[in-house]
Amino acid sequence: MGLFDFAANIGKKLFGHDDPPEQQAAKVQEHIQAANPGVDNLQVQVSNGVATIKGDAKSPEALEKAILMAGNAMGIQEVKAAEATVAGQAAQLANDDEFYIIEKGDTLWKIAEKAYGNGSKYNAIFEANREVIQDPDKIFPGQKIRIPSKLK
Repeated sequence: MGLFDFAANIGKKLFGHDDPPEQQAAKVQEHIQAANPGVDNLQVQVSNGVATIKGDAKSPEALEKAILMAGNAMGIQEVKAAEATVAGQAAQLANDDEFYIIEKGDTLWKIAEKAYGNGSKYNAIFEANREVIQDPDKIFPGQKIRIPSKLK
């Protein structure tokens, strides 16, 4: 499963299964804009479980956060961002970060132990995913998050 592929049957419930695509798109866009990950002129379209994101991200990390926020919504199985830009240039994602799919029994502490060899560094993961994870104690299996390679 790549960055742009997600499990459609899990995630944050933003819209109903029978909502028309325009309403689904509006709710995903509203969800992303509410956390303001750093994407200007954001436009979202949804069709058959595929969200397409357009806009200009301030950084590769901001675009990744928007992709993860859209993809971690229930009913979205894929996110496309080919028309998005980063600082006005063709979009490139951060090369040094990894992505992780949360498994049953995971905690941010356990994920930090795997990633950094030290569970107490879980806050770096939480901060890198603040728009995706509102509470570090409320993560769920199947949720996709960023694992920053550089600790702050």
